[in-house]
Amino acid sequence: MSPASQHSKSSSRVVVIGAGIGGLTAAALLADRGYSVLVVDQAEIPGGCASTFKRRGFTFDVGATQVAGLEPGGIHTRIFETLGLGLPPSTPCDPACAVVLPGETQPIRVWRDPDRWKQERQTQFPGSEPFWQFLNQLFEASWAFQSRDPIIPPRNLWDFWQTAKALRPNTFITIPHVLSTVGDALRSFRLENDRRLKTFLDLQLKLYSQVDAEETALLYAATALGVSQSPQGLFHLHGSMQVLSDRLVTALKRDGGELRMRHRGERIHVEQGVATGVTVQNIKTGDRTFEAADRVIANVTVQNLVQLLGEDAPMGYRKRVDKLPQSSGAFVVYLGVDAAAIPKDCPPHLQFLYDYDGPIGENNSLFVSVSQPGDGRAPTGKATITASSFTSPKLWDQTKNYETLKKQYLEEAIARLGQYFDLKDAIEHIEAATPRTFEQFTGRAMGIVGGIGQRVNTFGPFGFANRTPIQRLWLVGDSTHPGEGTAGVSYSALNVVQQIVG
Repeated sequence: MSPASQHSKSSSRVVVIGAGIGGLTAAALLADRGYSVLVVDQAEIPGGCASTFKRRGFTFDVGATQVAGLEPGGIHTRIFETLGLGLPPSTPCDPACAVVLPGETQPIRVWRDPDRWKQERQTQFPGSEPFWQFLNQLFEASWAFQSRDPIIPPRNLWDFWQTAKALRPNTFITIPHVLSTVGDALRSFRLENDRRLKTFLDLQLKLYSQVDAEETALLYAATALGVSQSPQGLFHLHGSMQVLSDRLVTALKRDGGELRMRHRGERIHVEQGVATGVTVQNIKTGDRTFEAADRVIANVTVQNLVQLLGEDAPMGYRKRVDKLPQSSGAFVVYLGVDAAAIPKDCPPHLQFLYDYDGPIGENNSLFVSVSQPGDGRAPTGKATITASSFTSPKLWDQTKNYETLKKQYLEEAIARLGQYFDLKDAIEHIEAATPRTFEQFTGRAMGIVGGIGQRVNTFGPFGFANRTPIQRLWLVGDSTHPGEGTAGVSYSALNVVQQIVG
Protein backbone atom coordinates (compact mmCIF):
# COMPACT_ATOMS: atom_id res chain seq x y z
CA MET A 1 0.00 0.00 0.00
CA SER A 2 1.01 3.65 -0.32
CA PRO A 3 2.88 5.11 2.66
CA ALA A 4 -0.11 7.30 3.52
CA SER A 5 -2.63 4.45 3.40
CA GLN A 6 -4.27 3.61 6.70
CA HIS A 7 -6.83 1.19 5.27
CA SER A 8 -7.28 -2.35 6.53
CA LYS A 9 -7.33 -5.35 4.22
CA SER A 10 -10.73 -6.12 2.69
CA SER A 11 -11.89 -9.58 1.69
CA SER A 12 -13.95 -8.14 -1.20
CA ARG A 13 -12.91 -9.03 -4.74
CA VAL A 14 -13.42 -6.47 -7.50
CA VAL A 15 -13.18 -7.25 -11.21
CA VAL A 16 -12.63 -4.22 -13.45
CA ILE A 17 -13.40 -4.50 -17.16
CA GLY A 18 -11.26 -2.02 -19.10
CA ALA A 19 -7.80 -0.63 -18.37
CA GLY A 20 -8.51 2.91 -19.48
CA ILE A 21 -7.68 5.78 -17.13
CA GLY A 22 -11.05 5.49 -15.38
CA GLY A 23 -10.74 1.75 -14.77
CA LEU A 24 -7.11 1.92 -13.69
CA THR A 25 -7.81 4.82 -11.33
CA ALA A 26 -10.68 2.97 -9.63
CA ALA A 27 -8.61 -0.23 -9.48
CA ALA A 28 -5.52 1.44 -8.02
CA LEU A 29 -7.52 3.35 -5.39
CA LEU A 30 -9.36 0.19 -4.32
CA ALA A 31 -6.15 -1.85 -4.19
CA ASP A 32 -4.66 0.91 -2.03
CA ARG A 33 -7.61 0.41 0.32
CA GLY A 34 -6.95 -3.31 0.58
CA TYR A 35 -9.43 -4.72 -1.92
CA SER A 36 -8.49 -7.70 -4.09
CA VAL A 37 -8.57 -6.27 -7.61
CA LEU A 38 -8.36 -7.85 -11.07
CA VAL A 39 -8.31 -5.65 -14.19
CA VAL A 40 -8.83 -7.15 -17.65
CA ASP A 41 -8.52 -5.47 -21.03
CA GLN A 42 -8.57 -6.73 -24.60
CA ALA A 43 -5.77 -4.40 -25.78
CA GLU A 44 -2.03 -5.04 -25.70
CA ILE A 45 -1.17 -2.04 -23.54
CA PRO A 46 -3.17 -0.20 -20.85
CA GLY A 47 -4.51 3.32 -21.15
CA GLY A 48 -7.42 2.95 -23.56
CA CYS A 49 -7.98 6.17 -25.49
CA ALA A 50 -5.08 7.73 -23.56
CA SER A 51 -2.49 5.15 -24.59
CA THR A 52 0.41 5.31 -27.02
CA PHE A 53 2.04 3.54 -29.95
CA LYS A 54 5.53 3.84 -31.44
CA ARG A 55 6.69 3.94 -35.05
CA ARG A 56 10.25 4.43 -36.37
CA GLY A 57 11.36 6.40 -33.30
CA PHE A 58 8.18 8.48 -33.09
CA THR A 59 5.72 8.16 -30.20
CA PHE A 60 2.06 8.90 -30.94
CA ASP A 61 -0.77 9.46 -28.49
CA VAL A 62 -3.66 7.29 -29.65
CA GLY A 63 -6.46 9.72 -28.81
CA ALA A 64 -6.19 12.07 -25.84
CA THR A 65 -3.30 14.52 -26.20
CA GLN A 66 -3.73 16.94 -23.30
CA VAL A 67 -4.51 16.65 -19.60
CA ALA A 68 -6.39 18.74 -17.06
CA GLY A 69 -6.11 18.24 -13.31
CA LEU A 70 -2.34 18.37 -12.72
CA GLU A 71 -2.47 21.69 -10.86
CA PRO A 72 -2.31 21.74 -7.03
CA GLY A 73 -5.61 20.29 -5.84
CA GLY A 74 -6.44 18.97 -9.33
CA ILE A 75 -7.97 15.52 -9.67
CA HIS A 76 -4.83 13.80 -10.98
CA THR A 77 -2.71 15.50 -8.32
CA ARG A 78 -5.09 14.33 -5.60
CA ILE A 79 -5.13 10.75 -6.87
CA PHE A 80 -1.36 10.50 -7.29
CA GLU A 81 -0.84 11.93 -3.79
CA THR A 82 -3.32 9.41 -2.34
CA LEU A 83 -1.41 6.60 -4.06
CA GLY A 84 1.97 7.93 -2.97
CA LEU A 85 3.05 8.61 -6.55
CA GLY A 86 4.97 11.52 -7.99
CA LEU A 87 3.37 13.72 -10.62
CA PRO A 88 4.50 13.07 -14.20
CA PRO A 89 6.61 15.87 -15.71
CA SER A 90 4.47 18.24 -17.76
CA THR A 91 4.31 21.71 -19.26
CA PRO A 92 1.24 23.99 -19.09
CA CYS A 93 -0.33 24.55 -22.50
CA ASP A 94 -0.17 28.27 -23.18
CA PRO A 95 -2.12 28.96 -25.25
CA ALA A 96 -4.30 25.96 -24.51
CA CYS A 97 -5.44 26.08 -28.12
CA ALA A 98 -5.21 28.34 -31.17
CA VAL A 99 -8.35 28.40 -33.31
CA VAL A 100 -8.20 29.41 -36.97
CA LEU A 101 -11.52 30.32 -38.59
CA PRO A 102 -12.28 30.22 -42.34
CA GLY A 103 -10.47 32.83 -44.42
CA GLU A 104 -8.39 34.03 -41.45
CA THR A 105 -4.68 33.71 -40.81
CA GLN A 106 -4.45 35.06 -37.24
CA PRO A 107 -5.74 32.49 -34.74
CA ILE A 108 -7.86 33.05 -31.66
CA ARG A 109 -5.51 32.09 -28.84
CA VAL A 110 -6.98 30.68 -25.64
CA TRP A 111 -4.36 31.92 -23.18
CA ARG A 112 -3.77 30.34 -19.78
CA ASP A 113 -3.42 33.72 -18.07
CA PRO A 114 -6.98 34.94 -17.28
CA ASP A 115 -6.20 38.61 -17.99
CA ARG A 116 -4.49 37.81 -21.27
CA TRP A 117 -7.43 35.61 -22.31
CA LYS A 118 -9.86 38.39 -21.35
CA GLN A 119 -7.97 40.83 -23.56
CA GLU A 120 -7.89 38.29 -26.42
CA ARG A 121 -11.63 37.60 -26.37
CA GLN A 122 -12.51 41.28 -26.08
CA THR A 123 -10.44 41.91 -29.20
CA GLN A 124 -11.79 38.89 -31.07
CA PHE A 125 -15.44 39.15 -29.99
CA PRO A 126 -16.33 42.80 -29.25
CA GLY A 127 -19.38 43.24 -27.05
CA SER A 128 -19.32 39.68 -25.69
CA GLU A 129 -17.60 40.28 -22.34
CA PRO A 130 -20.81 40.13 -20.22
CA PHE A 131 -21.41 36.64 -21.66
CA TRP A 132 -17.89 35.51 -20.70
CA GLN A 133 -18.18 36.98 -17.22
CA PHE A 134 -21.45 35.08 -16.78
CA LEU A 135 -19.74 31.84 -17.84
CA ASN A 136 -16.90 32.52 -15.42
CA GLN A 137 -19.33 33.01 -12.54
CA LEU A 138 -20.98 29.66 -13.32
CA PHE A 139 -17.58 28.00 -13.69
CA GLU A 140 -16.32 29.14 -10.30
CA ALA A 141 -19.45 27.89 -8.53
CA SER A 142 -19.54 24.59 -10.44
CA TRP A 143 -15.81 23.94 -10.05
CA ALA A 144 -15.92 24.50 -6.30
CA PHE A 145 -18.92 22.17 -6.03
CA GLN A 146 -17.22 19.44 -8.08
CA SER A 147 -14.03 19.70 -6.03
CA ARG A 148 -16.03 18.68 -2.94
CA ASP A 149 -16.75 15.29 -4.57
CA PRO A 150 -20.53 15.19 -4.93
CA ILE A 151 -22.11 12.01 -6.30
CA ILE A 152 -23.78 13.03 -9.56
CA PRO A 153 -26.39 11.82 -10.27
CA PRO A 154 -27.30 10.43 -6.83
CA ARG A 155 -29.14 7.12 -6.70
CA ASN A 156 -29.66 6.41 -2.98
CA LEU A 157 -29.72 8.20 0.38
CA TRP A 158 -25.94 7.90 0.86
CA ASP A 159 -25.34 9.49 -2.55
CA PHE A 160 -27.77 12.31 -1.75
CA TRP A 161 -26.04 12.95 1.56
CA GLN A 162 -22.61 13.16 -0.11
CA THR A 163 -23.99 15.61 -2.65
CA ALA A 164 -25.74 17.68 0.00
CA LYS A 165 -22.44 18.02 1.91
CA ALA A 166 -20.86 19.52 -1.23
CA LEU A 167 -23.43 22.32 -1.47
CA ARG A 168 -22.61 25.89 -0.48
CA PRO A 169 -24.64 29.11 -0.85
CA ASN A 170 -22.89 30.07 -4.08
CA THR A 171 -23.74 26.66 -5.57
CA PHE A 172 -27.36 27.71 -5.86
CA ILE A 173 -26.59 30.33 -8.51
CA THR A 174 -26.20 27.43 -10.94
CA ILE A 175 -29.64 25.91 -10.30
CA PRO A 176 -31.66 28.26 -12.57
CA HIS A 177 -29.38 27.22 -15.45
CA VAL A 178 -29.53 23.43 -15.07
CA LEU A 179 -31.88 23.17 -18.08
CA SER A 180 -30.12 25.80 -20.21
CA THR A 181 -27.82 25.37 -23.19
CA VAL A 182 -25.06 27.63 -24.45
CA GLY A 183 -27.43 28.62 -27.26
CA ASP A 184 -29.90 29.85 -24.65
CA ALA A 185 -27.20 31.95 -23.00
CA LEU A 186 -26.13 33.46 -26.33
CA ARG A 187 -29.72 34.51 -26.98
CA SER A 188 -30.09 36.01 -23.52
CA PHE A 189 -27.04 38.21 -24.21
CA ARG A 190 -28.24 38.90 -27.79
CA LEU A 191 -25.18 37.26 -29.29
CA GLU A 192 -26.88 34.51 -31.29
CA ASN A 193 -26.09 36.28 -34.57
CA ASP A 194 -22.37 36.70 -33.84
CA ARG A 195 -21.12 34.13 -36.35
CA ARG A 196 -17.46 34.22 -35.30
CA LEU A 197 -18.28 33.78 -31.62
CA LYS A 198 -20.83 31.05 -32.27
CA THR A 199 -18.41 29.19 -34.57
CA PHE A 200 -15.57 29.47 -32.05
CA LEU A 201 -17.81 28.04 -29.34
CA ASP A 202 -19.04 25.27 -31.65
CA LEU A 203 -15.46 24.21 -32.37
CA GLN A 204 -14.29 24.26 -28.77
CA LEU A 205 -17.38 22.58 -27.36
CA LYS A 206 -17.37 19.85 -29.99
CA LEU A 207 -13.97 18.82 -28.62
CA TYR A 208 -15.18 18.61 -25.04
CA SER A 209 -18.90 17.85 -25.16
CA GLN A 210 -19.30 16.10 -28.55
CA VAL A 211 -22.05 18.56 -29.52
CA ASP A 212 -22.21 22.21 -30.57
CA ALA A 213 -23.17 25.33 -28.61
CA GLU A 214 -26.87 24.99 -29.37
CA GLU A 215 -27.00 21.57 -27.70
CA THR A 216 -24.29 21.68 -25.02
CA ALA A 217 -25.52 21.99 -21.43
CA LEU A 218 -24.57 25.45 -20.18
CA LEU A 219 -23.11 24.28 -16.87
CA TYR A 220 -20.90 21.76 -18.63
CA ALA A 221 -19.73 24.39 -21.12
CA ALA A 222 -18.85 26.83 -18.35
CA THR A 223 -16.43 24.29 -16.92
CA ALA A 224 -15.08 23.07 -20.27
CA LEU A 225 -14.36 26.63 -21.42
CA GLY A 226 -13.04 27.85 -18.06
CA VAL A 227 -10.67 25.04 -17.11
CA SER A 228 -7.98 26.24 -19.56
CA GLN A 229 -7.12 29.25 -17.39
CA SER A 230 -4.86 29.46 -14.35
CA PRO A 231 -4.94 28.34 -11.56
CA GLN A 232 -6.28 25.34 -13.47
CA GLY A 233 -5.07 24.73 -17.01
CA LEU A 234 -4.35 22.11 -19.62
CA PHE A 235 -1.01 20.31 -19.58
CA HIS A 236 1.28 18.68 -22.13
CA LEU A 237 2.86 15.54 -20.66
CA HIS A 238 6.52 14.77 -21.24
CA GLY A 239 7.08 11.38 -22.84
CA SER A 240 3.50 10.63 -23.82
CA MET A 241 0.01 10.22 -22.41
CA GLN A 242 1.09 6.69 -21.47
CA VAL A 243 2.79 8.00 -18.32
CA LEU A 244 -0.63 8.35 -16.64
CA SER A 245 -1.59 4.71 -17.03
CA ASP A 246 1.96 3.54 -16.30
CA ARG A 247 1.87 5.23 -12.89
CA LEU A 248 -1.55 3.81 -12.08
CA VAL A 249 -0.43 0.31 -13.07
CA THR A 250 2.62 0.69 -10.82
CA ALA A 251 0.39 1.52 -7.85
CA LEU A 252 -2.08 -1.25 -8.68
CA LYS A 253 0.59 -3.96 -8.79
CA ARG A 254 2.44 -2.57 -5.76
CA ASP A 255 -0.72 -3.00 -3.70
CA GLY A 256 -1.42 -6.54 -4.85
CA GLY A 257 -3.74 -5.87 -7.78
CA GLU A 258 -3.57 -7.90 -10.99
CA LEU A 259 -3.66 -6.64 -14.57
CA ARG A 260 -4.32 -8.99 -17.47
CA MET A 261 -3.93 -7.47 -20.90
CA ARG A 262 -5.20 -9.30 -23.99
CA HIS A 263 -8.05 -10.61 -21.84
CA ARG A 264 -11.51 -9.55 -22.91
CA GLY A 265 -14.36 -9.08 -20.46
CA GLU A 266 -16.96 -11.01 -22.42
CA ARG A 267 -20.03 -11.20 -20.20
CA ILE A 268 -21.15 -9.80 -16.84
CA HIS A 269 -23.10 -12.40 -14.90
CA VAL A 270 -26.14 -11.41 -12.87
CA GLU A 271 -28.12 -13.46 -10.36
CA GLN A 272 -31.36 -12.07 -8.89
CA GLY A 273 -30.38 -8.53 -9.84
CA VAL A 274 -26.86 -8.72 -8.40
CA ALA A 275 -23.59 -8.84 -10.39
CA THR A 276 -21.67 -11.99 -9.46
CA GLY A 277 -18.71 -12.08 -11.83
CA VAL A 278 -17.34 -11.85 -15.34
CA THR A 279 -16.57 -14.32 -18.10
CA VAL A 280 -13.08 -13.45 -19.34
CA GLN A 281 -11.60 -14.65 -22.61
CA ASN A 282 -7.86 -15.03 -23.13
CA ILE A 283 -7.54 -13.57 -26.62
CA LYS A 284 -4.28 -15.40 -27.33
CA THR A 285 -5.51 -18.89 -26.43
CA GLY A 286 -9.27 -18.46 -26.72
CA ASP A 287 -9.75 -19.98 -23.26
CA ARG A 288 -12.56 -18.64 -21.11
CA THR A 289 -12.69 -18.41 -17.33
CA PHE A 290 -15.34 -17.24 -14.89
CA GLU A 291 -13.98 -14.64 -12.47
CA ALA A 292 -16.22 -14.43 -9.43
CA ALA A 293 -16.57 -10.95 -7.96
CA ASP A 294 -18.19 -9.20 -5.03
CA ARG A 295 -18.29 -6.10 -7.21
CA VAL A 296 -17.82 -5.44 -10.91
CA ILE A 297 -16.66 -2.13 -12.39
CA ALA A 298 -17.16 -1.60 -16.13
CA ASN A 299 -14.84 1.02 -17.62
CA VAL A 300 -16.68 0.92 -20.94
CA THR A 301 -19.18 2.95 -22.92
CA VAL A 302 -22.79 2.66 -21.85
CA GLN A 303 -23.46 0.93 -25.19
CA ASN A 304 -20.80 -1.67 -24.37
CA LEU A 305 -22.28 -2.15 -20.92
CA VAL A 306 -25.61 -3.20 -22.41
CA GLN A 307 -23.77 -5.67 -24.65
CA LEU A 308 -21.88 -7.11 -21.67
CA LEU A 309 -25.11 -7.65 -19.76
CA GLY A 310 -26.93 -9.27 -22.67
CA GLU A 311 -30.39 -10.44 -21.65
CA ASP A 312 -29.70 -9.28 -18.08
CA ALA A 313 -29.70 -5.61 -19.14
CA PRO A 314 -32.81 -4.01 -17.58
CA MET A 315 -35.30 -3.13 -20.31
CA GLY A 316 -35.63 0.52 -19.28
CA TYR A 317 -31.86 0.95 -19.24
CA ARG A 318 -31.50 -0.72 -22.63
CA LYS A 319 -34.21 1.49 -24.15
CA ARG A 320 -32.56 4.63 -22.83
CA VAL A 321 -29.23 3.63 -24.35
CA ASP A 322 -30.89 2.73 -27.66
CA LYS A 323 -32.50 6.19 -27.83
CA LEU A 324 -29.20 8.05 -27.44
CA PRO A 325 -28.15 10.09 -30.48
CA GLN A 326 -25.29 8.52 -32.41
CA SER A 327 -21.94 9.42 -30.86
CA SER A 328 -19.08 10.65 -33.04
CA GLY A 329 -16.13 8.72 -34.31
CA ALA A 330 -12.80 10.16 -35.40
CA PHE A 331 -10.55 10.01 -38.43
CA VAL A 332 -6.99 10.55 -37.22
CA VAL A 333 -3.77 11.16 -39.13
CA TYR A 334 -0.44 10.46 -37.41
CA LEU A 335 2.62 12.11 -38.96
CA GLY A 336 6.29 11.86 -38.08
CA VAL A 337 8.04 14.83 -39.72
CA ASP A 338 11.23 16.79 -39.88
CA ALA A 339 11.10 19.60 -37.31
CA ALA A 340 11.59 22.15 -40.09
CA ALA A 341 7.97 21.50 -41.08
CA ILE A 342 6.71 23.13 -37.86
CA PRO A 343 6.20 26.92 -37.97
CA LYS A 344 8.06 29.02 -35.43
CA ASP A 345 6.22 29.41 -32.09
CA CYS A 346 3.64 26.82 -33.13
CA PRO A 347 1.16 26.17 -30.28
CA PRO A 348 0.90 22.57 -29.04
CA HIS A 349 -2.79 22.43 -30.02
CA LEU A 350 -4.64 24.04 -32.93
CA GLN A 351 -8.12 23.91 -34.41
CA PHE A 352 -8.91 24.69 -38.02
CA LEU A 353 -12.32 25.23 -39.62
CA TYR A 354 -12.25 25.45 -43.40
CA ASP A 355 -15.81 26.37 -44.33
CA TYR A 356 -18.48 28.16 -42.26
CA ASP A 357 -21.24 26.29 -44.09
CA GLY A 358 -19.82 22.79 -43.64
CA PRO A 359 -20.18 20.49 -40.64
CA ILE A 360 -17.64 20.33 -37.83
CA GLY A 361 -16.04 17.12 -38.96
CA GLU A 362 -15.75 15.05 -42.15
CA ASN A 363 -12.48 16.88 -42.91
CA ASN A 364 -14.09 20.34 -42.74
CA SER A 365 -12.29 20.84 -39.44
CA LEU A 366 -9.16 19.47 -37.83
CA PHE A 367 -7.91 19.37 -34.25
CA VAL A 368 -4.12 19.23 -34.37
CA SER A 369 -1.60 18.34 -31.67
CA VAL A 370 2.10 19.01 -32.23
CA SER A 371 4.95 17.58 -30.18
CA GLN A 372 7.32 20.01 -28.47
CA PRO A 373 11.13 19.89 -28.61
CA GLY A 374 12.47 17.56 -25.93
CA ASP A 375 9.08 16.15 -24.88
CA GLY A 376 10.08 12.59 -25.77
CA ARG A 377 7.67 12.08 -28.66
CA ALA A 378 10.20 12.42 -31.49
CA PRO A 379 13.95 12.08 -32.09
CA THR A 380 16.09 15.22 -32.06
CA GLY A 381 15.29 17.39 -35.05
CA LYS A 382 11.96 15.62 -35.61
CA ALA A 383 8.35 16.17 -34.53
CA THR A 384 4.98 14.48 -34.47
CA ILE A 385 1.71 15.90 -35.80
CA THR A 386 -1.59 14.27 -34.86
CA ALA A 387 -4.67 15.61 -36.64
CA SER A 388 -8.22 14.40 -36.00
CA SER A 389 -11.59 15.11 -37.52
CA PHE A 390 -15.00 14.02 -36.24
CA THR A 391 -16.79 11.57 -38.49
CA SER A 392 -19.85 9.35 -38.43
CA PRO A 393 -19.06 5.79 -37.29
CA LYS A 394 -21.84 4.49 -39.54
CA LEU A 395 -20.07 5.92 -42.57
CA TRP A 396 -17.13 3.59 -41.93
CA ASP A 397 -19.12 0.65 -40.61
CA GLN A 398 -21.30 0.29 -43.68
CA THR A 399 -19.08 1.30 -46.57
CA LYS A 400 -17.95 -1.35 -49.03
CA ASN A 401 -15.15 0.91 -50.23
CA TYR A 402 -13.38 1.26 -46.90
CA GLU A 403 -9.83 1.55 -48.21
CA THR A 404 -10.85 4.00 -50.93
CA LEU A 405 -12.65 6.19 -48.40
CA LYS A 406 -9.71 6.02 -46.00
CA LYS A 407 -7.31 7.09 -48.77
CA GLN A 408 -9.60 9.97 -49.75
CA TYR A 409 -9.83 11.24 -46.17
CA LEU A 410 -6.07 10.93 -45.73
CA GLU A 411 -5.29 12.88 -48.89
CA GLU A 412 -7.74 15.63 -47.95
CA ALA A 413 -6.32 15.87 -44.43
CA ILE A 414 -2.72 16.09 -45.68
CA ALA A 415 -3.73 18.81 -48.13
CA ARG A 416 -5.38 20.76 -45.32
CA LEU A 417 -2.37 20.36 -43.03
CA GLY A 418 -0.08 21.47 -45.84
CA GLN A 419 -1.70 24.90 -45.71
CA TYR A 420 -0.14 25.47 -42.28
CA PHE A 421 2.80 23.07 -42.04
CA ASP A 422 5.61 22.82 -44.60
CA LEU A 423 5.13 19.14 -45.35
CA LYS A 424 6.90 18.98 -48.70
CA ASP A 425 9.63 16.34 -48.38
CA ALA A 426 9.24 16.50 -44.57
CA ILE A 427 7.05 13.48 -43.86
CA GLU A 428 8.97 10.45 -42.55
CA HIS A 429 6.04 8.40 -41.26
CA ILE A 430 2.34 8.50 -42.01
CA GLU A 431 -0.65 6.40 -41.03
CA ALA A 432 -4.32 6.90 -40.35
CA ALA A 433 -6.99 5.54 -38.02
CA THR A 434 -10.74 5.35 -38.56
CA PRO A 435 -13.62 4.42 -36.23
CA ARG A 436 -13.00 0.81 -37.27
CA THR A 437 -9.42 1.14 -36.05
CA PHE A 438 -10.54 2.56 -32.71
CA GLU A 439 -13.12 -0.18 -32.25
CA GLN A 440 -10.46 -2.82 -32.81
CA PHE A 441 -7.90 -1.11 -30.58
CA THR A 442 -10.11 0.06 -27.68
CA GLY A 443 -13.11 -2.24 -27.95
CA ARG A 444 -15.47 0.75 -27.84
CA ALA A 445 -18.75 0.11 -29.68
CA MET A 446 -18.43 1.30 -33.31
CA GLY A 447 -15.18 3.05 -32.36
CA ILE A 448 -16.92 6.07 -30.84
CA VAL A 449 -14.76 8.71 -29.15
CA GLY A 450 -15.54 10.89 -26.19
CA GLY A 451 -18.69 10.43 -24.21
CA ILE A 452 -22.39 10.41 -25.01
CA GLY A 453 -22.75 14.15 -25.70
CA GLN A 454 -23.17 16.63 -22.88
CA ARG A 455 -26.70 17.69 -23.68
CA VAL A 456 -29.05 18.83 -20.95
CA ASN A 457 -30.76 15.42 -20.78
CA THR A 458 -27.48 13.50 -20.46
CA PHE A 459 -25.43 15.85 -18.25
CA GLY A 460 -25.15 16.03 -14.48
CA PRO A 461 -28.34 15.12 -12.61
CA PHE A 462 -29.89 13.77 -15.83
CA GLY A 463 -26.94 11.65 -16.93
CA PHE A 464 -26.00 8.01 -16.48
CA ALA A 465 -25.07 7.20 -12.91
CA ASN A 466 -22.07 5.23 -11.70
CA ARG A 467 -24.55 3.03 -9.84
CA THR A 468 -26.28 0.88 -12.43
CA PRO A 469 -29.69 -0.76 -11.97
CA ILE A 470 -27.77 -3.99 -11.28
CA GLN A 471 -26.61 -4.19 -7.69
CA ARG A 472 -22.83 -4.23 -7.19
CA LEU A 473 -22.25 -3.25 -10.81
CA TRP A 474 -20.67 0.11 -11.46
CA LEU A 475 -20.12 2.14 -14.62
CA VAL A 476 -17.03 4.31 -14.87
CA GLY A 477 -15.74 6.43 -17.74
CA ASP A 478 -16.88 9.10 -20.17
CA SER A 479 -20.50 7.91 -20.34
CA THR A 480 -20.90 9.18 -16.77
CA HIS A 481 -20.52 12.53 -15.01
CA PRO A 482 -18.58 14.71 -15.58
CA GLY A 483 -17.84 13.52 -19.11
CA GLU A 484 -14.78 12.85 -21.21
CA GLY A 485 -11.09 13.59 -20.79
CA THR A 486 -8.67 12.03 -18.34
CA ALA A 487 -9.77 14.42 -15.58
CA GLY A 488 -13.46 13.65 -16.17
CA VAL A 489 -13.07 9.87 -16.11
CA SER A 490 -10.82 10.12 -13.03
CA TYR A 491 -13.57 12.00 -11.20
CA SER A 492 -16.02 9.25 -12.15
CA ALA A 493 -13.57 6.64 -10.83
CA LEU A 494 -13.22 8.53 -7.56
CA ASN A 495 -17.02 8.60 -7.25
CA VAL A 496 -17.20 4.83 -7.71
CA VAL A 497 -14.54 4.24 -5.07
CA GLN A 498 -16.33 6.56 -2.63
CA GLN A 499 -19.59 4.68 -3.21
CA ILE A 500 -18.04 1.22 -2.83
CA VAL A 501 -16.11 2.15 0.32
CA GLY A 502 -18.99 4.22 1.69
